[in-house]
Amino acid sequence: MHTITVKTQAGSYPVSIGSGLTLSLGNRLRKLFGSSRKSVYVLTSPEIWALWGKRLLASFAPQQPVVIFLPAGERYKRLAQIERLASELLAAGADRSSLLLAVGGGVVGDVGGFLAAIYMRGIDYVQVPTTFLAEVDSSVGGKTGVNLNAGKNLVGSFHHPRAVFADIDLLGTLPLREYRAGLYESVKAGLIRDAALFRYMEANRALIDRREPAALEKIVAASVRMKAEVVGLDERESGLRMILNFGHTIGHAIEATAGFGALLHGEAIAWGMLIALEASRARGWLKAADAERAGKLIRALAPPPPPRLRAERLLAAASSDKKNRAGVRRFVLLKGIGRAVVTEDVTDSEVLAAIESILGPRAREG
Repeated sequence: MHTITVKTQAGSYPVSIGSGLTLSLGNRLRKLFGSSRKSVYVLTSPEIWALWGKRLLASFAPQQPVVIFLPAGERYKRLAQIERLASELLAAGADRSSLLLAVGGGVVGDVGGFLAAIYMRGIDYVQVPTTFLAEVDSSVGGKTGVNLNAGKNLVGSFHHPRAVFADIDLLGTLPLREYRAGLYESVKAGLIRDAALFRYMEANRALIDRREPAALEKIVAASVRMKAEVVGLDERESGLRMILNFGHTIGHAIEATAGFGALLHGEAIAWGMLIALEASRARGWLKAADAERAGKLIRALAPPPPPRLRAERLLAAASSDKKNRAGVRRFVLLKGIGRAVVTEDVTDSEVLAAIESILGPRAREG
């Protein structure tokens, strides 16, 4: 098992990564919080609970948590659900000393974290990610939020969990698309800051394809370690943390323009990374050979093609991205594998050319 500590100005918390963690989750929480915790509430989706509910409840015996549900899917990551869930917590007796467990993928984690941030002005929560994407990315770092029609995560807060328990066992039941959606984020981690992780994934495709537990634990731990280092240096995304958005500017635009749910988040980010790689290569910042290596690994994971989208629409959607400040578009590019930079001088013509180069006629015909 790996334990990585995320250290920020707001505090620190452990991220535990290994097999079988959910079998002993109740005991782990008792060790973390002692006997002072009055009540535990679980936020999850019906699908996740059907798979893992008995396993989780057994670890809490004889005292059982209250379970509330968020329907599966990005379309439920909305303020209306926050109000409904807060009302359910109140009706069930949750108070300021209560603990919320977010058991699920990125949607459950983001909604659960935002709910915990604002319920009674803030309660503790713990992340129990059940997808690869959530284990390597969204459960760590304290970003929480919900979507508006105009874009992803435009309403939210920074609210760190008290702990994260990433159980490798839970990845075995993931559908192939969900599994690969998380792998794209680990590829991103390697590309922006950890060249050794990129090389490991490049050299061990067979182990990754068959979901070999030791390989997955190594990849998850390396991805979390990289993110923990970045978050520790820049908690509020004022500088360095922006590199974590590699591929996200256009990836989020693809999600919003295609309609949330047309592609999984990780799949949209895969296309966003390919476009950012092309922009990096076209500038002469990234060697053509490195761009080809990076693109080859991303494409080997077979991201499904996005719906036909005009490049101009994607550019307009990217212009409303929350990472932009004072009307300036911030874009993350590469100067080498493991070397990401944030730039504010990427032109519209550069972005359009990169989109059309990667998406081809689809981006021109709309």
